Amino acid sequence: MLEFDIAALSCGHCVRAVTEAVHEVDPAARVDIDLPTKHVRVETQAARDQVAAALVEAGYPPAA
Repeated sequence: MLEFDIAALSCGHCVRAVTEAVHEVDPAARVDIDLPTKHVRVETQAARDQVAAALVEAGYPPAA
């Protein structure tokens, strides 16, 4: 399981955009987003750097 903190998360649109970005890398991924804490958990077979790159490209860079 991959975990990310994404400061830019603030609304339902953000949740949808992050979920779609992850699904572009792995359509079978399970994405769980806790909006109040801005924490994202992803169950995927994809590499962490692939998922992180997709998030950056979507405009939601994870915290280092």
